[in-house]
Amino acid sequence: MGRHSVGADSERGARRRPARALAYGALGVVLLAGCASMPDSGDLSGVDSTPQQDTQVRVFAMPPQEDAQPVEIVSGFLEALTSDDPTYSTARQYLTGQASKTWEPTLSTTVLANGPGTEPVHSGGRDNSDDQSFMLTGARVARVDSQQAYSPDSGSYDAPLHLSRDKKTQQWRIDRLPQGVVMGKTDFQRNYMSVNKYYFAVGAAAGTPTAVADPVYVRRRVDPLTQMVRSLLNGPTNWLNQVVRTSFPTRTALQKGVSALAPDDQNKLTVPLNKSAARVGPTKCNEMAAQLLFTLQNVTPALDEVELRSGGKQLCSLNEDHAVAARGSVNTPGYVYFLQGKSRLVRIGAENAGTRTDPVPGPLGDNDKELRSVAVSRDEHSAATVSGDGKSLYVASLESGDSLGTPVLISHGKSENDRLTTPSWDPQGDLWVADRNPDDPRLLVLQRGKGEPLTVKTPALDGRIEDVKVAADGVRVALVVAKGTQRSLIIGRIERGTEGDKPTVSVLEPRSITPDLEDITAMSWAGDSRLVVVGREQGGVQTILYVQVDGSTPEGPAPAALSGVKEITATDSDLLPLVAYSEDGIVRLQTGAQWQKVATDGMAPVYPG
Repeated sequence: MGRHSVGADSERGARRRPARALAYGALGVVLLAGCASMPDSGDLSGVDSTPQQDTQVRVFAMPPQEDAQPVEIVSGFLEALTSDDPTYSTARQYLTGQASKTWEPTLSTTVLANGPGTEPVHSGGRDNSDDQSFMLTGARVARVDSQQAYSPDSGSYDAPLHLSRDKKTQQWRIDRLPQGVVMGKTDFQRNYMSVNKYYFAVGAAAGTPTAVADPVYVRRRVDPLTQMVRSLLNGPTNWLNQVVRTSFPTRTALQKGVSALAPDDQNKLTVPLNKSAARVGPTKCNEMAAQLLFTLQNVTPALDEVELRSGGKQLCSLNEDHAVAARGSVNTPGYVYFLQGKSRLVRIGAENAGTRTDPVPGPLGDNDKELRSVAVSRDEHSAATVSGDGKSLYVASLESGDSLGTPVLISHGKSENDRLTTPSWDPQGDLWVADRNPDDPRLLVLQRGKGEPLTVKTPALDGRIEDVKVAADGVRVALVVAKGTQRSLIIGRIERGTEGDKPTVSVLEPRSITPDLEDITAMSWAGDSRLVVVGREQGGVQTILYVQVDGSTPEGPAPAALSGVKEITATDSDLLPLVAYSEDGIVRLQTGAQWQKVATDGMAPVYPG
């Protein structure tokens, strides 16, 4: 889809991908009766995850029963961690007064494959009747930190839990425990949801600011709208902090005493801010409102307008009639492109349901040189293509020209697989490509697709780059990296700078976002913070799935299965089809439909970028 703007027309607003619906009232109640059904004695082998519940059902925990035994206290506490209690007040009833004061549940959320197991710890001597310990165990899946940022995790989880019996009341309570909360994957999926908050790219071209999605996980039924406002005001997560900015002044927060926010019956949200925002100018204020509008439309899709206030006065009000910021691709893709007969670049309307193709204008539409891959610039004025032997990179106009001309880059790798990858255009109009030559492996950027290539610094990257895709926000790059027999999907942060009078580009803090897949076949950006990935688990069959940039799995169904996928391409919009090169040739997939054959003699499908 084209770039979403605050100020988009009514059609674009209607086409915006629906976000997750929320229930502002409790439509149902589930009581977690963990301790009510536990035995009076014996070991506690594990606490199973709560069965998947309807996301609109509120879940509340039960407090400890009178004279509950240690195993019951532990079970009840772990169950209480998975409830919808905003302040964990019920969970705190299982703790001593001192433990409740020092325990900070919001520091982290540890996600385990199943609910945490519990193993009694015996001292080896005579049991102390007023003192008992357990070890929480499990297999790590992920961790959500204090900034609400998600990251995949692995390995074993072991954390001690200690109980003591109050001398006066004779009641067992937990007096030592790990910080944060821990729960099984099922409970995490029921309790939390991923929401993008938005900041602006640093160093972007002059003009409309480019919004960058920063996904975080918030509790699904604990006023997520207000949670997201607070999270946005707290600033970007650490991984993005170096390449994005916020328009909110330092120390901006909600006005003291504001506990909950909700849109009015006109789908307008009023956000009262503290005095730190009182002197903000109209340009900055509108950018602040745009950040809020983009963020909160993830939570409440019907939201149309945001008004900011401070000290009882209106600072600004913004709706989609005023374009002050944009997210996604600069332009709505007009076409999807692919190579026909391994030499001629053709295109088909992005929204065209038919199968008729047309050759592109310029030399690539009437070419007899064998080619292997292509990338079309985001404005669809130029295309970069790699020769069939992977050796030469050409850039040609899609408007005019008689020949491909001379290569802008040549690889000296000895074999086809040791030469150039498929190129990728970034939103600044620069061209990225990796040279896989074992004697001189490099990630390269050609400014405006020409001139002397700039070598990208990749100090922490371990392996050889096999594929490159730059995000529409210009601050993230997706890389398929091979090491041994494994091909992993890596997300890196793009940082630009200068050394003397020369520009520099670095890809820093690379992180794997598909730890369960060992062989990535193809990938493409498919939204502000989402990619579509083709890969295979160890010993498994090829699968197509969506994955978030933080490594989590987005809600919703995966694409329909397809055999023998070699390449895949997508856009920011769910309304435009996935297009793939498979054993059946070029095929496409509309949302909710099955794969449709487009051309049997095609390969290398791409949307602009």
